[in-house]
Amino acid sequence: MRTDEFDFALPEDRIALRPAAPRDAARLLVVRPGAPVECEDRAIGDVPSLLRSGDALVVNDTKVLAANLHGRRLGRGDANDREPAIAATLTKRLDGSHWRALVRPAKRLKPGDVVRFGAEGRVCFLEQLDATVEAKGEAGEVTFAFAFHGAALDDALAERGDMPLPPYIGSRRTVDERDRTDYQTMFAQAEGSVAAPTAGLHFTENLVQALRERGIALHRVTLHVGPGTFLPVKADDTAGHHMHPEWGVVSAETAAALNATRRAGGRIVAVGSTSLRLIESAAAEDGTLAAYCGETALFITPGYRFRAVDSMLTNFHLPRSTLFMLVSAFCGLDVMRRAYAHAIDSGYRFYSYGDACLLFRASS
Repeated sequence: MRTDEFDFALPEDRIALRPAAPRDAARLLVVRPGAPVECEDRAIGDVPSLLRSGDALVVNDTKVLAANLHGRRLGRGDANDREPAIAATLTKRLDGSHWRALVRPAKRLKPGDVVRFGAEGRVCFLEQLDATVEAKGEAGEVTFAFAFHGAALDDALAERGDMPLPPYIGSRRTVDERDRTDYQTMFAQAEGSVAAPTAGLHFTENLVQALRERGIALHRVTLHVGPGTFLPVKADDTAGHHMHPEWGVVSAETAAALNATRRAGGRIVAVGSTSLRLIESAAAEDGTLAAYCGETALFITPGYRFRAVDSMLTNFHLPRSTLFMLVSAFCGLDVMRRAYAHAIDSGYRFYSYGDACLLFRASS
């Protein structure tokens, strides 16, 4: 399909810069393709009443790294004898002291350069955090060898790093300490993401308790969200776009529980596109789930046949994004165009800190 089929006009003021407070106070647009009332305005707190006893929610328990670092290149000044500023986003841990990262400006670095990270005047129990460029790839990717190892490096990164807010938010305001909690779900446990599984940001202890009282189970999977989630689709046709692989795991226990849910007539409800893509990656043709551990680069566009997921809770996504393509595959492009037009006209808040949709497939 042509990428421009997934374009729509999104006013800039619809992109939320802060989350709702409390988290479960966000608005919820319920979308039921083919129903007499296709779109219904509700609230996140209504989710338990919108599902059935015996349904099962699947949440992503990945934890976001404080992956954005700011520093300067040492020892090799520019034409004015200044040490150039360097911004880095860590993307993948290679071992106890090595990380792969995206850097800006990449042209200022070459193998052997040393970058010292940390804002001037910031309190830190480690006086400096240096990293040597061991290798440089394409599109601004480098391999850093840090001067610290293991837990000491983890502590230094947590202290020196900022939360990697998406560009549409981070470019409009300064990332601050509040984001360290706001941009982390209550399920966060397995550290490894450079973006939050944002549908999970709406959950609170009260909401989880209400789901349990309704007889709705909650299961965890892990998918570490990579930097590809921020990349636009540049190809004119969706067939020309390739997703970056992301590592995930579905335990044997979770797979068995979800299979039991389906056998009993319950529905599998994916909380977020990350949970959905991982569950679909772990599903056989007949929808049966098995334990899964490895990378997935599943790119879902209209025409994809969903195997296991019946419903999904997700935020509102940007035009021409792989995420809007996914929800269009789930409910139909025309349905989602109408739903998003209603959301924009009704003042719903978009993107990572915004409101949410509860989407039902026509057959569920």
